[in-house]
Amino acid sequence: MLFQVEMTVKVPHEVDKVMFERLKAEERARAEGLQREGKWRHLWRVAGRYANISVFDVADAGELHDIMISLPLYPFMDVRVTALCRHPSAIDPE
Repeated sequence: MLFQVEMTVKVPHEVDKVMFERLKAEERARAEGLQREGKWRHLWRVAGRYANISVFDVADAGELHDIMISLPLYPFMDVRVTALCRHPSAIDPE
C-alpha cells in the first residue's frame, strides 16, 4: 500500500544542539535503511523548508505508523499522511 507522507521538522530553539545533531545522524541512517528495504520509495526535500515529501510502500497504515514513530526526529515532526492508489490513466507500471 502506498502512502504520501509530508514531514515538517520543527526544532525548538532551546533544544540541545549536540543531541539534535546525533538525532539527525540517526534519522539519516534509519531513512537509508528503509530505502534499501524498499519501504521508503521516494524522498523529496521541500525547497526552502525543513520538510520532505515521501512515498512509503508498506503493508498497511499500521506498518506506516510503526515506521513513523521509529524515526529519531519524529518527536519534532508535524506529519500529514495521504493514502494513494494507482490512477487508471497512469502509463507507468509503478
